[in-house]
Amino acid sequence: MQFVRYLSFRTTGQWLLQLISIAMLIGFSSAWCGELPNFVFMIADDCTYLDLEVYGGQAKTPHLSRLAEQGMVFTRCFQAAPMCSPTRHNIYTGIYPVKSGAWPNHTCVYPGTRSIAHYLQAAGYRVALSGKTHIAPRESFPFEYDDEFKTADIEAPSPYPTLERLIVESKQAGTPFSIFACSIEPHTPYTKGDPSQYPPESLLLPPNWVDTPETRRAYSRYLAEITYFDSQCGRLLELLDKHGVADNTLVMVVSEQGSSFPFAKWTCYELGLASAMIVRWPGKVAAGARSDALVEYVDVAPTFLDAAGQPIPESMDGQSFLDVLLGRRTEHKKYTFGIQTTRGINNGSDLFAIRSCGTKRFRYIRNLNPDRVFTNAVTKTTVAGEGLWDSWLARARQGDAHAAAMVHRYQHRPPQELYDVANDPHCLNNLIDRPDYASLVDELSTALDAWMEAQGDRGVATEAMAHTRQASYQKKKSRLSREH
Repeated sequence: MQFVRYLSFRTTGQWLLQLISIAMLIGFSSAWCGELPNFVFMIADDCTYLDLEVYGGQAKTPHLSRLAEQGMVFTRCFQAAPMCSPTRHNIYTGIYPVKSGAWPNHTCVYPGTRSIAHYLQAAGYRVALSGKTHIAPRESFPFEYDDEFKTADIEAPSPYPTLERLIVESKQAGTPFSIFACSIEPHTPYTKGDPSQYPPESLLLPPNWVDTPETRRAYSRYLAEITYFDSQCGRLLELLDKHGVADNTLVMVVSEQGSSFPFAKWTCYELGLASAMIVRWPGKVAAGARSDALVEYVDVAPTFLDAAGQPIPESMDGQSFLDVLLGRRTEHKKYTFGIQTTRGINNGSDLFAIRSCGTKRFRYIRNLNPDRVFTNAVTKTTVAGEGLWDSWLARARQGDAHAAAMVHRYQHRPPQELYDVANDPHCLNNLIDRPDYASLVDELSTALDAWMEAQGDRGVATEAMAHTRQASYQKKKSRLSREH
């Protein structure tokens, strides 16, 4: 009655407008609540995107190829740090590595940092992380956790019972869900999948690799694991169809950083930082679309929040590319950025800081410790001398010019590098001394300086303290503090 009396004091035109406005608000609210999308994010582990069938590679990926036909394939997607742990912190927080505190491997974010789990839960979502974690501290990542996406037998009748229960319960309760499914394939050791699908002698090797039997055998097993990851993705996609939620679910699949073969993971070369990204959202994202818009992993969390109608926190560095997904825009960013720290990684150089800035076509790399030898897990020789790197060293010692050049190139870097990655994705032709690229080098170097300053990245000094940002160091520090 109070509402009716309130309307009676207004003119007919005024109260009609009032009623229309109220009806529109109610209608919009109801429609929005009914259309909140679910999210399924699937990520590989140490997978070079050019090895996927979708991108012209040799690894058979029938499920991802079908997904690509149903959605949008990004050709210019990048992460900020080519290692597992900082990459995952970057995705979930929407914050670049140095600013969040998570820039070495086996790292952790600064206390009080919030993640996508906080923001989607506040919006009414159930938010789960299945499989590989590699994130800390746990209070910054309050997911519902399980191991299924990395441990399940994909041949089992129901390989993901926990994830299936989450989907069923969410559907019954009318609650949107978000699943981050994190594989451990094709990370070493290569033990999953069927290598017989990839006879070593038939494989095409990248031009910056050394052709040895050890290299070919490892590559065969690695490709088999990519196909295994494809099957993991396929079984989760089946659940969306089985329970009738596929049409209202935004699915995103990425390949993480490059493989642990030389010139990929642990480097800021193109195949260290570049990633696959495939997105399907029926009725929203055009089927069979391709985009060369520059996007980064730091943009994933803001994009999910935007798609859910949620505000993007000012603390996030990332920018939503929802408009690209919906076909409203074709461009997103002008530059992408990369950082690599070897301190604290397995067999890593004590100090070897790398920073990078790239455009669609070019990548500029700055090596802050060019006088040091670059080492990591791949350059660790074995006692028996039968590893991949051992075979490269043996070929070099035997006088193989290509092997000698690649071994030296991998471990000894100049202060600066510039590559036309559109035409030279394996970064073989360093253009840094070409006079006709001087202005481009100045542009990318200036952009990199500005980014580092904004992130609080002091280069060599930041590298020197990287070990203090590892989760094990922080736990030890906390324990010693309690003891005293």
